[in-house]
Amino acid sequence: MNSLEHFTAENQAVLGRIKAHGHQITDLSSRPRKALAGVLVLLFEQDGQLRILLTTRSKLLRTHAGQTALPGGKMDEEDKDVIQTAFREAHEEVGLPLDCPHIHVIAVLEPFISMHKIAAIPVVAFLTDNSVLEHLHPEESEVSRIFSHPLRAMLDPTLVRDEPLAEAGSEDWIYPEDLHNTNDVQLPVIGNAWYRMHRFRSTGSPVKGLTSDILILTAEIGYAEATTYERFAPGQLRSFQDVLAAFLAEEAKIAIQPTSIASA
Repeated sequence: MNSLEHFTAENQAVLGRIKAHGHQITDLSSRPRKALAGVLVLLFEQDGQLRILLTTRSKLLRTHAGQTALPGGKMDEEDKDVIQTAFREAHEEVGLPLDCPHIHVIAVLEPFISMHKIAAIPVVAFLTDNSVLEHLHPEESEVSRIFSHPLRAMLDPTLVRDEPLAEAGSEDWIYPEDLHNTNDVQLPVIGNAWYRMHRFRSTGSPVKGLTSDILILTAEIGYAEATTYERFAPGQLRSFQDVLAAFLAEEAKIAIQPTSIASA
């Protein structure tokens, strides 16, 4: 990984562990393409720390309006894989150049199922020339803001104290806690299993939900450390296979429901 020569030794080790984690092969061939998405976890070094490129979604969008997101979206029929999906969407949303020689893919992580029944597959890459970031611009119909967040702060939220954080009490941080808020909910999409929603204060909109889950996992792999807070709700499903099994069971129940009603 000669392209890492300008990164700190610690950050080289983090990226090396993510690369060693490799491409997680999950058979999703039974899922329609419209139910699959690729999201880009783009890491870059700034002032000695690894940061993640993030966006705030436009408030005009039908789903997740105004929320923090990784660049990405649903697969098109023309996309050969989720890597192409993630980069195509990043190009459309923030103007990230396609086939950029300064961006290097190092891993594809296990999928995450969203509340809208989409399997989001994270594509992790790193950037070696930060001047690329200077030319990014939000596509106004989809993105209202581009910002970044320290990767390690996903394990320890106190690491953002010196950042110009969103104002407490504003729409970008409405929670009573200073830096990190959680609550436990039951999700119908996975049979009412318990789930802990995390929200992290940032310089932009809160990093939460599926986006925070993806970044927590990325940080856990890269730093080989656990979170400083309690990651899961009691009884929460932890592996993708367990979540997928619960999701498919719920889907099957919904699929047979009309038949049951009709025969009653």
